[in-house]
This record gives sequence, structure tokens and C-alpha cells, in this order.
Amino acid sequence: MNKTTDFLVIGSGIAGLCYALKVADHGKVAIVTKREIATTATSMAQGGIAAVASEQDSFDEHIRDTMEAGVWLPHEDVVRLVIENGPEAINDLIEWGVRFSRDASGAYDLHREGGHSQRRIYHSKDETGKEIERALVEAVRQHPNIAIYENHIAVDLITEAKATRRRIKPDRCLGSYVLDNETGEVETFGARFTILATGGAGKVYLYTCNPDVATGDGIAMAYRAGATIANMEFMQFHPTTLYHPHAKSFLISEAVRGEGAILRRRDGTAFMEKHHPLKDLAPRDIVARAIDSEMKSHGDDCVFLDITHKSEEFIKEHFPYIYETCLSYGIDMTKRPIPVVSAAHYLCGGVSVDTWGETDIANLFAIGEVSCTGLHGANRLASNSLLEGIVYANRAVQCSLERLKESEQPFPDIALWDSGSAEDSNEEVVVAHNWDEIRLCMCNYVGIVRTTKRLVRALRRIQMIQEEIADYYWDFNITSDLIELRNIATVAELIIRSALDRKESRGLHYTLDFPERDDVHWKKDTLKRKTF
Repeated sequence: MNKTTDFLVIGSGIAGLCYALKVADHGKVAIVTKREIATTATSMAQGGIAAVASEQDSFDEHIRDTMEAGVWLPHEDVVRLVIENGPEAINDLIEWGVRFSRDASGAYDLHREGGHSQRRIYHSKDETGKEIERALVEAVRQHPNIAIYENHIAVDLITEAKATRRRIKPDRCLGSYVLDNETGEVETFGARFTILATGGAGKVYLYTCNPDVATGDGIAMAYRAGATIANMEFMQFHPTTLYHPHAKSFLISEAVRGEGAILRRRDGTAFMEKHHPLKDLAPRDIVARAIDSEMKSHGDDCVFLDITHKSEEFIKEHFPYIYETCLSYGIDMTKRPIPVVSAAHYLCGGVSVDTWGETDIANLFAIGEVSCTGLHGANRLASNSLLEGIVYANRAVQCSLERLKESEQPFPDIALWDSGSAEDSNEEVVVAHNWDEIRLCMCNYVGIVRTTKRLVRALRRIQMIQEEIADYYWDFNITSDLIELRNIATVAELIIRSALDRKESRGLHYTLDFPERDDVHWKKDTLKRKTF
């Protein structure tokens, strides 16, 4: 089945929904999302969105904090662009109905998080993302020009080179093939502009606080289409996720440490002072490595986050969602510390884009976590991700609408999806086994601390699995699970190859073989592009 639209948005988090709302008055918009529309990483964000708001703060301070957290790898022009557009981003969200928390005086109640020199985190209690997603979903559902396709998963991008079977430079994106999970039919979505807003890739790892949808789909599709991918070695591990046999890696917000929580070993010893001058408010990469080091050196299976010195009223007021969730697992955080471990959280690399959010394939944009804008460098500063999502959505909108004014280029004929002689599979156990093997391999060999030997071993295993996936992919009718498996294998390979390339330790990439930072040779992005 063929569908055409002006704007095809793949993904329904903050970046995709903001883009859709701002272009909807100028043409037809199709939002493709592989689960229900609110099943996104955005909706799981607890902490908030960073933006300069007080007279005690400044753009220059926020820029410096971002550059320091990113270990001076962020592109300073991009950092300035994003941060100086922060107040406008907050205003957009407020106009769409987002309700940020206020204090007793009626002023916005700003949090401080790790790596920030000032209180500048707008939040809605400890469920900021859920509130943002609520407001944006309500707004897109009310717009007559926006069509929402839930339970649809993008399979591959359609480019002009692919459609015409000619070498075209620069190539142009024409839309995407999309699987309807309910019917099993692959539909053809033709679009003048295609926007990847598919989020991150935490599900590449066994332990992650990401939702199940975070399988790196946009990155894998863009790579297969010929777009440049950058800085994939920088996977951020959130330092504090709940450690409990029945908890599914529930994230304990950085804001808890921002309000005074202390990390302790099992015997009660506070340990962050010996790892960084900012102690428990150090950037995430440093805290995650410190936790990893303490657990290994003392043989513990977790560490503990202690905020019991704060009053019960304070904790319940500031962190009601975290309090209730911990309590449901038998942990009263007002009376005893929370057991925590680190888990894969945020990918600082992704599809390389310019300052308008456009990839090196014309009319293909990537915004939000799927992209690599240059903002995060080697480590993302807390609460800069939601900010980046909306600022780059606005940039992509400006570029799209400007180009919309230009003369329209005719679409070449786009072939319908051809499944050939593929048949239904009764070997789903193979897919499930490969899923588990990839994620365990990445956890064991490509985690917080790396070595060249481990990375080479991981690459060999992933390549073997990819051969199995390729045979399976072409022999059987595709399913959502098979598409996601193919994508996490591609992303895993990109992470490993990028990690092998970087012969230094910087931010989230720490290798025992090259333990020092090397600004002379490696103060640059790691780039990968598929050769055809």
C-alpha cells in the first residue's frame, strides 16, 4: 500500500512531536511510532530540562558546564546555539500546556543536577518527561493535519538512489518502508521530508533504563542508507538505577543527588570524595566509573544512595514517583538507602547532522537522541537531552519550511515492498536467542571499562550473529522483533568499531589500554559511513 505525506516523522518523543506540531499548519504530517504514541524515552525522563533562568546563572556558565562534562569534545558553536535557545524552548513547552513545578512563591522550582554549577533544571515533580509527553500528545491529537500510525515500525529508508537504482550524490530521502504490526503488511510511505526521531539504543545492552523501543532503529536505517554516523563509542551509563530482582532497571533521577543524596558502600562509607572534587555531583561518566570501581574492588553487587538525612516530607514532596516505586519493592527511601547500579542510559553519538538537523542525505533529518549534533561530546550533561530535542526540532522546522518554498522536485516512482519468496517463520526462538546473545556480549565486553582484547572478541561475536540474522532476514517474512534484532546488531557493530578506533580514554569511553586523554590526536569525532 502506498501513502504520501509532506512530512514523515518516525518517532513520537519530544523531538518528533515538537517538529510535527510546528510544521502541521504547512502540510500533511504522518507520525509513525512502533508502540503506542506515548511509549517513549521522553515519557520516562524524571529529572527535567536544563535552561538558564535566573539572574545568578548565565549562558556562559551553562556552556562551560556542558563543555566540561563532554570533556571538551562538544562543538562549542553548537553548544552555544542550543543553550542560547533554551528559554525559547521552555516557553514553547509552556504554551503547549506543560506544567512545570513551582515553589510556594509561584516561581519555577529549579533543580540542580550533577555537573551543573547552578540550579537551572525545570521539572514537573520527578515525572517531567511524562508531563511533557502528555501535553504534546494532546496537542498533536487535536491537529487535523496530523495522522498518527501507532504500532507501525519503520523497516528501511527509501532514497532516490535506491528507488532509481542509480548512483546519486548527494542522495535524497523519499520516505520509508513501514511494517504495520497488526496486519503484517509493509507499507510504502513517500514523503517530501523524513524526520528520524527514533530515540536511542539502550536495548543494545542487557541492563538499561531505556524503554523497550530503544533499539537504535533510526541509526541503523540511516547507516544502511549511506548517512554518516558519529561518536558511537560514547554510550552513557546512568550511575543510579534501582537494584532489585523484580525491578526492570528503574532509574533513580540525578536530581536525588542534586538535592543532597550521598553514594555509600555497603558498610556505609561515602566514596565519591576520593573520585572527584564535586563528590556526588560529579558528571555521570565519573560517577558511573566510580561505582564500577567500588563494586569490583569490594566485591559488592551494588552501592547505596542515601537521602535519609532529609525529612520524610521533603522526600515525598520532591520525589513522589521515585518514593512510591521504591516502596512498592519494599524500600522506604526515607528510612534506608536505595540499592543502585549503573545501566546503559543515553547514546551521545548517532546520525551526524548539521546545525539544521539535516543529515548528509538531502531531506533526511535526525533530531533528538538518534542524532549526533555535537552538543554532548564524550559525555552528556544531565537534562541537556530534552533541551537538544526541542531546539533541533525547531531548527529542522525552519530548514524544512524554507525548502518547502522552493520549487517542488517530482518524486520518482517508488516500488512497493517485495517480500519475494519469504515465508512465515516457526523459528522465533532463534531471534530471541540472538537478542540475548548480543545484549550479554555488549554488557560483558563493551561496558563502562573496556580493553582492546574484549572489543575484538565482541566484534567477532557480533559479526557471526549478523551472518545468521542476514540469512534469517531474507528467508522469512519480517516481524517487529526481527527488524529490531537486525538494528541492534548493526548498532552494536558501530559502537564496537568506534570504540576500537579511539585510542584514548575520554568521557564515556574508558579503555585500560589507552587510559589517558589524547587531545593532540583524538580531540575529534569518530565517523562511520557504509561503503557501497
